[in-house]
Amino acid sequence: MKLYTYFRSSAAYRVRIALNLKGLAYEAIPVHLLRNGGEQLQEQYRAINPSGLVPAFQDDYITLTQSMAILEYLEDEYPQPPIMPEDAAGRARVRELAQIIACDIHPVNNLRVLRYLVHELGVSEEKKTEWYRHWLVSGLEVLEKHLARDPSAGPLCHGHTPTIADCCLVPQVFNAQRYGIDIAAYPNIERINAQCVVLPAFVAAHPSNQPDAE
Repeated sequence: MKLYTYFRSSAAYRVRIALNLKGLAYEAIPVHLLRNGGEQLQEQYRAINPSGLVPAFQDDYITLTQSMAILEYLEDEYPQPPIMPEDAAGRARVRELAQIIACDIHPVNNLRVLRYLVHELGVSEEKKTEWYRHWLVSGLEVLEKHLARDPSAGPLCHGHTPTIADCCLVPQVFNAQRYGIDIAAYPNIERINAQCVVLPAFVAAHPSNQPDAE
């Protein structure tokens, strides 16, 4: 297995967590998003991932370039230990939580969006940071309400074992903390993050523990 990754990419971070939870060995191939104009934009990498984003995942059977598809594939191909609930309602709820992060929060704060704001629209660094924080805070507020209202929430996003929702939540909290957002305002998110970040699979996936960490 190969994972084309960047240490601070939250999408790649999700996949690293899932691979670790599954106990799957993989080769981490760093793709630096800033060096030389962005290695993800070079022809050699675009042949693997035409969108020029990370992560990209390869095994003997398939190449996948969307983190949520990779997580679902890992669950289907390597079902033990599970990172999805057994029941349909539980699986739908976990997907909902994960997609609040992966579909609503993350895309508008992606590096290529931030670069476009600055380089094409002339937005200042200060306004860019304001943009980032606005969409992150508004997304965390929604996520917190979902976690607070659902009795299925346990110590983690859904029950007592990590799911793909937790794989998405922890990297997003990491991003929030990098931008000085106090997650104490979101007690359920703070609690779940604290439970997860001490687990070995999450520790090993942390950006600071990656071979390309700076």
